Amino acid sequence: MDMRKTLPAAATALLLALTSCAPSEPPGPPGPPRAGPPPATPAASRQDPEQAERTMASLRRVDDLPLYEMTYVGAYDPTVGTDAPPPSPFGCSLFVAAGDPDRPVFARNFDWDANPALVLRTDPPDGYASLSLVDISYLGVGADPAGDRRLLNAPLLPFDGMNERGLAVGLAADDAATARPVPGKPTVGSVRILRLVLDRAATVDEAIAVFTGHNLDFDGGPPLHYLLADATGASAVIEFVDGELRVERGAGGWQALTNVPVVGVPEQRRRADRRYGQIAAALTDAGGVLDVAAAHRLLAAVRQGHTRWSVTYGLRSGEVRLVTATGAGERRYRLPMS
Repeated sequence: MDMRKTLPAAATALLLALTSCAPSEPPGPPGPPRAGPPPATPAASRQDPEQAERTMASLRRVDDLPLYEMTYVGAYDPTVGTDAPPPSPFGCSLFVAAGDPDRPVFARNFDWDANPALVLRTDPPDGYASLSLVDISYLGVGADPAGDRRLLNAPLLPFDGMNERGLAVGLAADDAATARPVPGKPTVGSVRILRLVLDRAATVDEAIAVFTGHNLDFDGGPPLHYLLADATGASAVIEFVDGELRVERGAGGWQALTNVPVVGVPEQRRRADRRYGQIAAALTDAGGVLDVAAAHRLLAAVRQGHTRWSVTYGLRSGEVRLVTATGAGERRYRLPMS
């Protein structure tokens, strides 16, 4: 398969604004630690100087969040370099609406501190092309990242994303989770694992295999759980229960995740969580069938005062639609699907 496609630039912003309609939950702990001066050679980059310069030159500001876009040119090593403490447990809502097998949608609110964000396009020579969203404060990068070569480590820290095969993944905090290391498996950061999934997995089954092949390191932040979905509409939640990785596959045309455990938990107890309950009720009523506009309306209904972005991924169409906390409008991207 030829993976050396060039991902298109974003289309112009559209006149759609989604406003917050849910009260903010309690503020979380302080933001991630800021790194020192930019390193001369970012650890993950396997670019030649010309590729690194093209990558840095592609950076542009597109929103007052601030939100930036960047296309990563060349190779990187996803197993070395920057790791990040996971985000605070005070937010994040995700769901898959797969009741219409021709139009499955993965949707996500990222709720966290007022940090700059980056839409990142990657097309590694030995993996799948993908589009992902990165909170660049975890790289130690500030609100004006121009010229900061720490951005060359950005592929390592996707907080959600989708690849050219229609495999999408996102994370949310789960205070109840505990991960026990399995001898003989490599250990990766709990955010880094998303990069390995996007680069290596075309289906939910392959993504689960990436997870089961690694130990996850939750040190430095709260533990996490994950939602996966692919172009067939298949989905799964990955959680860590009593130290062991557990999987719950989607059924009934939808699956949802907030900040409460779901694996082995009765649905009635899950719905006691306000955001999960609201998402589950809407998806049940719709039979799991939501178009992109309806998915964004549901994300808007569970937005909080600290929601940084709302994004939908068209798992078959390759269309990505993004709304940031500024409410200035919707940005659209298209990932060429293979």
